[in-house]
Amino acid sequence: MNLRNLSTIAVVLVFSCSGRKDQARLASELNSLDLTRGDIALCGSGFDKFGSVSINFSCSEVVRENFNLATALLHSFEYTEAEKVFAKVVDADPYCIMGYWGLAMCNFHPLWAPPSQTELKKGLHIIQVARSVAGDKSSREAEYLEAIATMYDGYDTLPHRARVLKFEKATEQIYKKYPNDHEAAIFYALALRAAADPLDKNYVNQKKAGEILNAVLEKEPNHPGIAHYIIHTFDYPELASLALPAARRYASLAAASAHAQHMPSHIFTRLGLWDEAVKSNLNSISAAQCYAQNTGIKGHWDEELHGMDYLVYAYLQKADDENALLQMEYLKTITEVFPANFKDAYSFAAMPARYALERRDWATASKLELHQANLQWDKFPWEKAHINFARALGAAHIRKMDVAKNELFELMQIQEKLSSSKETYRANLVSIQVKIAEAWIRFYEGNRQAAIESMKAAADMEDKTEKDPVTPGEVLPARELLGDLYMEMGEPAKALEAYQANLKRRPNRFNALYGAGIAAEKSGDIKSASRYYHELIGITNPESKRHELQLAKTFINKHAAL
Repeated sequence: MNLRNLSTIAVVLVFSCSGRKDQARLASELNSLDLTRGDIALCGSGFDKFGSVSINFSCSEVVRENFNLATALLHSFEYTEAEKVFAKVVDADPYCIMGYWGLAMCNFHPLWAPPSQTELKKGLHIIQVARSVAGDKSSREAEYLEAIATMYDGYDTLPHRARVLKFEKATEQIYKKYPNDHEAAIFYALALRAAADPLDKNYVNQKKAGEILNAVLEKEPNHPGIAHYIIHTFDYPELASLALPAARRYASLAAASAHAQHMPSHIFTRLGLWDEAVKSNLNSISAAQCYAQNTGIKGHWDEELHGMDYLVYAYLQKADDENALLQMEYLKTITEVFPANFKDAYSFAAMPARYALERRDWATASKLELHQANLQWDKFPWEKAHINFARALGAAHIRKMDVAKNELFELMQIQEKLSSSKETYRANLVSIQVKIAEAWIRFYEGNRQAAIESMKAAADMEDKTEKDPVTPGEVLPARELLGDLYMEMGEPAKALEAYQANLKRRPNRFNALYGAGIAAEKSGDIKSASRYYHELIGITNPESKRHELQLAKTFINKHAAL
């Protein structure tokens, strides 16, 4: 891969170094860091395109191109590839403090899962070496270094959340001290998003981060981090429309990144733009497959499965069951993934659960099995819960109540395990599934009032809970299921209200649109029914064989004069 002529990578650097230590000892310390090394292995529609980054720091001129390339990769969360290039920076200029800052940042990944113990130890070692060669301890470079050091200092005693908050405060000080430093503003916005309270429905941190990013965007329209972080910052039902311009631009800015190809689909999914979501994830999957081949990964890279999960979700909303099935058949062939992490476990569990439940294939849902791959499922209880949830819901609908109750018990056990491990957020997600399963079991046992109470409680809980970022959405939304329950009870007016509420947060979902149409029809609201059926047909594959579409078309033809 030839990266010598990267016209989009720019930097202004000033040479100024002091406090040089023994070269041999420093070389030994660098070797002990166990850095990822090698050439960049990314590929895509623009293999040499990563976006434009312009920074002014005190490092040797010889590292100019690589430092900015590495930072651009960092902004697209291509951590492994960024570390390779930051390693070249410190190899060429062992006194470039910002090179060590970049290496430490590569082991943090603020919006993903917390760093592993291996990454924390490695990050702390990097910080220690950097401090040993730092000259001016009060320089801007040293302040950047100490900001990321907050994630590693005391990691064995301070919880992850506490260190993230310290990181936010440290980046805020740099942002305030250097108002003309665009990178300081961008990384502060990232820190705000990382430190956001998941229970804050006013989105204070997110809105503040968005203001900062949009202000810098006017000055640096081709910066990959700005577009990327705007997407993450506004990845909420109430804010998603604010990120649509960034979503439609980001993939072209960083065409070589599989993550950059995928990230726009977060916003497309939030807004129900299924065609754009499909395109985004097809590109991401292709880039991820190419990356795995280039790096010699044994099996499949986790980014590929992540893209597949979002792709299947979009296909199902389009009623494109044929293409969704192709992905499901392909998934069955995958037996080894790298790294074997929660993203893979979620995809392996959620995709088959979603494929069965979205299509109302209750019998298949009731018999789903855990995907056999190089995963230790006992390490992924929340991810596994999606299979138990699908089996419980499927079994209840086909009146296999013993099976449904057994799966409900398994869900309750998982919820208890997560609670005892202080995984409060995920324990809450499983609690919602428990209440949904309870609702349908009670309904089919004849206890209609208890069923409604349980389902309404689940919907209210879910409305107050943001989805996990790894997911395109709940396997089946609770409020949509509340609408289904009201329809089963012969109360279409209440069902319509539930479907409408669900569509406000999750626009253009197939089952919610169809449910709203049939609920309106049975309520005698012909005009609303026609509107929902038109919207349903408008988002779906014209060749789809779904019976719901045939019913919608029949209704529209019958009432065409209206």
